[in-house]
Amino acid sequence: MISDIYDVIHRRRDVRGQFTGEPLPPGALDRVLGAAHAAPSVGLSQPWDFIVIRDRGLRESFHRHVEHERDTFAATLDAEAADRFSRIKIDGVLESTLSIVVTYDADRGSPAVLGRHSIADAGLYSVCLAIQNLWLAATAEHLGVGWVSFYREAFLQHLLGIPAGIRPVAWLCLGPVTHLQGVPDLEGHGWRRRRPLHAALHADRWNPGPTTTQD
Repeated sequence: MISDIYDVIHRRRDVRGQFTGEPLPPGALDRVLGAAHAAPSVGLSQPWDFIVIRDRGLRESFHRHVEHERDTFAATLDAEAADRFSRIKIDGVLESTLSIVVTYDADRGSPAVLGRHSIADAGLYSVCLAIQNLWLAATAEHLGVGWVSFYREAFLQHLLGIPAGIRPVAWLCLGPVTHLQGVPDLEGHGWRRRRPLHAALHADRWNPGPTTTQD
């Protein structure tokens, strides 16, 4: 049904604290990765790869790095923001069932990637579409996904033996969850509030004031 896709889109959350660690249902990982691999890509280059990480030692090493980067970021905040940030869980690396690192190969399809000659980042946008497909498919499977962004790309390349020239774009935690939050964590903690759609709409040209979807 048409309404099903809208339900999945609006239920999707960036999960951090609700992972159970239980095994994935049979076939779920293949279906989720299949959905990611079905994403559109510039010039049909399919510039992504997926590293499925179950090894506990690798996850613990990455988690220690994430905690260090969390401390680095916290040190840049004023006292009020630092206090608010201290109550926000930023990852589920150790609690989730497994992790998936999504990478970008800018040379895939070279030397002539159709459609990328004037927009160099079009390949990177394609990888983001694959990640979104993965996230929505996981939500439809009643699984949670958490995108961890507190890391240095060079560290992750070294940790996972990713070749030079291949860029790690996302570390995604994946697994069954107790539930999906009604509102995003950052909104629940008062860090940021959602921007309403009307504030993001412009008619024909960029305009400083809000517009509407009505004529």
